Amino acid sequence: MADLSHSSAQTHRPTTTTNDSSSAVFLRKLQDNLHTPNSTQLAGILTLLVTGSIFLLLTGLSVAGTVISLIFFSPLIIVSSPIWVPAGTFFFLLAAGFLSMCGFGVVAVAASSWLYRYFRGLHPPGSDRVDYARSRIYDTASHVKDYAREYGGYLQSKVKDAAPGA
Repeated sequence: MADLSHSSAQTHRPTTTTNDSSSAVFLRKLQDNLHTPNSTQLAGILTLLVTGSIFLLLTGLSVAGTVISLIFFSPLIIVSSPIWVPAGTFFFLLAAGFLSMCGFGVVAVAASSWLYRYFRGLHPPGSDRVDYARSRIYDTASHVKDYAREYGGYLQSKVKDAAPGA
Protein backbone atom coordinates (compact mmCIF):
# COMPACT_ATOMS: atom_id res chain seq x y z
CA MET A 1 0.00 0.00 0.00
CA ALA A 2 2.86 2.27 0.69
CA ASP A 3 4.05 1.77 -2.84
CA LEU A 4 0.68 2.80 -4.22
CA SER A 5 0.57 6.00 -2.27
CA HIS A 6 4.16 6.75 -3.24
CA SER A 7 3.52 6.12 -6.95
CA SER A 8 0.35 8.21 -6.91
CA ALA A 9 2.30 11.03 -5.31
CA GLN A 10 4.73 10.91 -8.19
CA THR A 11 2.00 11.01 -10.85
CA HIS A 12 0.09 13.76 -9.09
CA ARG A 13 1.81 17.01 -9.91
CA PRO A 14 0.67 20.30 -8.56
CA THR A 15 -1.11 22.27 -11.27
CA THR A 16 0.27 25.70 -11.79
CA THR A 17 -1.92 28.32 -13.32
CA THR A 18 -0.77 29.01 -16.83
CA ASN A 19 -3.06 32.01 -17.04
CA ASP A 20 -0.35 34.22 -15.57
CA SER A 21 2.19 33.16 -18.14
CA SER A 22 -0.26 33.24 -21.10
CA SER A 23 -1.59 36.65 -20.12
CA ALA A 24 1.96 37.91 -19.79
CA VAL A 25 2.74 36.58 -23.27
CA PHE A 26 -0.42 38.20 -24.62
CA LEU A 27 0.45 41.55 -23.05
CA ARG A 28 3.98 41.33 -24.37
CA LYS A 29 2.72 40.61 -27.91
CA LEU A 30 0.22 43.43 -27.61
CA GLN A 31 2.94 45.85 -26.59
CA ASP A 32 5.15 44.67 -29.42
CA ASN A 33 2.36 45.21 -31.98
CA LEU A 34 1.39 48.60 -30.63
CA HIS A 35 3.57 51.34 -31.87
CA THR A 36 3.26 55.04 -31.71
CA PRO A 37 1.25 56.39 -34.62
CA ASN A 38 3.08 58.55 -37.10
CA SER A 39 1.97 62.02 -38.15
CA THR A 40 0.09 60.77 -41.23
CA GLN A 41 -2.03 58.45 -39.12
CA LEU A 42 -2.71 61.19 -36.58
CA ALA A 43 -3.75 63.59 -39.36
CA GLY A 44 -6.07 60.92 -40.80
CA ILE A 45 -7.70 60.25 -37.44
CA LEU A 46 -8.07 63.98 -36.77
CA THR A 47 -9.60 64.53 -40.23
CA LEU A 48 -11.98 61.62 -39.67
CA LEU A 49 -13.12 62.99 -36.32
CA VAL A 50 -13.58 66.55 -37.61
CA THR A 51 -15.51 65.57 -40.74
CA GLY A 52 -17.62 63.06 -38.81
CA SER A 53 -18.58 65.67 -36.23
CA ILE A 54 -19.37 68.25 -38.94
CA PHE A 55 -21.58 65.77 -40.80
CA LEU A 56 -23.30 64.80 -37.56
CA LEU A 57 -23.97 68.49 -36.79
CA LEU A 58 -25.33 69.11 -40.31
CA THR A 59 -27.57 66.06 -40.08
CA GLY A 60 -29.00 67.26 -36.79
CA LEU A 61 -29.60 70.74 -38.19
CA SER A 62 -31.32 69.30 -41.27
CA VAL A 63 -33.62 67.11 -39.21
CA ALA A 64 -34.42 69.94 -36.82
CA GLY A 65 -35.12 72.35 -39.71
CA THR A 66 -37.38 69.80 -41.40
CA VAL A 67 -39.38 69.19 -38.24
CA ILE A 68 -39.73 72.92 -37.48
CA SER A 69 -40.78 73.71 -41.06
CA LEU A 70 -43.38 70.93 -40.98
CA ILE A 71 -44.75 72.29 -37.71
CA PHE A 72 -45.04 75.83 -39.07
CA PHE A 73 -46.18 75.05 -42.62
CA SER A 74 -48.56 72.13 -41.98
CA PRO A 75 -51.60 74.44 -41.47
CA LEU A 76 -50.83 76.18 -44.78
CA ILE A 77 -50.39 72.81 -46.51
CA ILE A 78 -53.67 71.51 -45.09
CA VAL A 79 -55.63 74.65 -46.05
CA SER A 80 -54.21 74.75 -49.60
CA SER A 81 -54.37 70.97 -50.23
CA PRO A 82 -57.43 71.28 -52.54
CA ILE A 83 -55.11 73.14 -54.89
CA TRP A 84 -51.96 71.06 -54.38
CA VAL A 85 -53.46 67.59 -54.86
CA PRO A 86 -54.92 68.18 -58.35
CA ALA A 87 -51.87 70.21 -59.38
CA GLY A 88 -49.54 67.48 -58.12
CA THR A 89 -51.56 64.81 -59.91
CA PHE A 90 -51.50 66.83 -63.13
CA PHE A 91 -47.74 67.45 -62.99
CA PHE A 92 -47.07 63.81 -62.10
CA LEU A 93 -49.08 62.62 -65.10
CA LEU A 94 -47.40 65.22 -67.30
CA ALA A 95 -43.91 64.09 -66.21
CA ALA A 96 -44.83 60.40 -66.54
CA GLY A 97 -46.19 60.97 -70.05
CA PHE A 98 -43.12 62.94 -71.09
CA LEU A 99 -40.72 60.31 -69.76
CA SER A 100 -42.76 57.53 -71.39
CA MET A 101 -42.66 59.28 -74.76
CA CYS A 102 -38.91 59.80 -74.41
CA GLY A 103 -38.48 56.11 -73.61
CA PHE A 104 -40.66 55.04 -76.54
CA GLY A 105 -38.66 57.36 -78.81
CA VAL A 106 -35.38 55.81 -77.70
CA VAL A 107 -36.79 52.32 -78.30
CA ALA A 108 -38.07 53.31 -81.75
CA VAL A 109 -34.69 54.77 -82.74
CA ALA A 110 -32.86 51.68 -81.47
CA ALA A 111 -35.25 49.31 -83.27
CA SER A 112 -35.07 51.21 -86.55
CA SER A 113 -31.28 51.32 -86.32
CA TRP A 114 -31.18 47.57 -85.73
CA LEU A 115 -33.56 46.93 -88.66
CA TYR A 116 -31.48 49.19 -90.93
CA ARG A 117 -28.30 47.29 -90.06
CA TYR A 118 -30.10 43.96 -90.45
CA PHE A 119 -31.47 44.70 -93.91
CA ARG A 120 -28.14 46.17 -95.02
CA GLY A 121 -26.53 42.84 -94.12
CA LEU A 122 -24.32 44.19 -91.33
CA HIS A 123 -25.40 41.38 -88.93
CA PRO A 124 -26.39 43.26 -85.77
CA PRO A 125 -26.52 41.38 -82.46
CA GLY A 126 -29.36 38.85 -82.46
CA SER A 127 -29.68 38.63 -86.24
CA ASP A 128 -28.75 34.95 -86.20
CA ARG A 129 -31.73 34.26 -83.93
CA VAL A 130 -34.03 36.16 -86.28
CA ASP A 131 -32.71 34.17 -89.25
CA TYR A 132 -33.23 30.92 -87.37
CA ALA A 133 -36.80 31.89 -86.42
CA ARG A 134 -37.55 32.89 -90.01
CA SER A 135 -36.30 29.54 -91.33
CA ARG A 136 -38.35 27.68 -88.70
CA ILE A 137 -41.49 29.61 -89.67
CA TYR A 138 -40.86 28.93 -93.36
CA ASP A 139 -40.31 25.20 -92.71
CA THR A 140 -43.48 24.97 -90.60
CA ALA A 141 -45.52 26.81 -93.22
CA SER A 142 -44.28 24.50 -95.99
CA HIS A 143 -45.10 21.43 -93.87
CA VAL A 144 -48.62 22.76 -93.21
CA LYS A 145 -49.05 23.49 -96.92
CA ASP A 146 -47.95 19.95 -97.88
CA TYR A 147 -50.23 18.49 -95.20
CA ALA A 148 -53.17 20.53 -96.50
CA ARG A 149 -52.53 19.39 -100.08
CA GLU A 150 -52.33 15.78 -99.02
CA TYR A 151 -55.39 15.74 -96.83
CA GLY A 152 -57.30 18.34 -98.86
CA GLY A 153 -57.38 15.98 -101.85
CA TYR A 154 -58.43 13.17 -99.54
CA LEU A 155 -61.35 15.20 -98.21
CA GLN A 156 -62.46 16.27 -101.72
CA SER A 157 -62.58 12.66 -102.83
CA LYS A 158 -64.72 11.83 -99.78
CA VAL A 159 -67.11 14.66 -100.67
CA LYS A 160 -67.49 13.27 -104.23
CA ASP A 161 -68.21 9.83 -102.81
CA ALA A 162 -70.90 11.26 -100.51
CA ALA A 163 -72.57 13.24 -103.30
CA PRO A 164 -71.74 11.55 -106.61
CA GLY A 165 -73.95 13.82 -108.67
CA ALA A 166 -72.49 17.00 -107.28
